[in-house]
Parts: sequence; structure tokens; C-alpha cells
Amino acid sequence: MTDPAEVVTAFITAVEAKDVGAAVELLADDVRYENVPMSPIVGKEAVRAALDAFLEPTLRVEWPITRQIIDGNVVINERRDRFEFANGWLEMPVVGIFEVTEQGTISLWRDYFDLATYTDQRAALGL
Repeated sequence: MTDPAEVVTAFITAVEAKDVGAAVELLADDVRYENVPMSPIVGKEAVRAALDAFLEPTLRVEWPITRQIIDGNVVINERRDRFEFANGWLEMPVVGIFEVTEQGTISLWRDYFDLATYTDQRAALGL
């Protein structure tokens, strides 16, 4: 699978299924994951650890995409990331930028979101 849109769709599908192993297989070894208001995470195993820690307490994950643009090996999507926890949903608008290598792996995953929206909802859920 080398079509950038297919790679990103497969990655999002794996995250929604909470299948961290499948998601990480779509990442380059030296992937750079940037949640823009936070510090970058570099390397496949570091991203695996971050995904495991964040997804483990969730009951369900939904990342519906409202708009997606493909420009060569770059995929940009606008989506609403939704995470169900035992005591409610956390959701926020996100813009994601993915760069996909010729080998069909994601070398850059950069998400832009409002940190206050995230932290306020975590606090309201008691997380």
C-alpha cells in the first residue's frame, strides 16, 4: 500500500480499532509525531508507547474526517477526534498533516488542536 490517502486511512482505522500494533506498522522507524501544542515524539517505539498510554483507558475511539486533501505524498485532514472514557466523551476538532514515504509508511504525523479544549475536557471527566 503506497497510496498516501490509503495509508492514512488505514492508520486512522487502526487507531479507531485501538489496534496500536497495526497503526505502528504503518509508521516509518524514524517517524516524527507532533501534537503541536506539546513536545514532539520521535521514533516508532516512542509513538507506540504514547498511543498505548492514551488509548488504553478508552472504551471507544472515533476520528470522523470532514475534509481531506491530498497533495503528492502529503495528506491533510480535518476531523473530530472523539474518545469515550468510562465517564464520558472527550472530543475536539483536529487538523492532521501526514507525510507518507514512497515505501508507504508515515514519516510525519502532525496534529493541530486547541490544548485548552483538551485539558478542560480531561478535567471535567476527572482524567
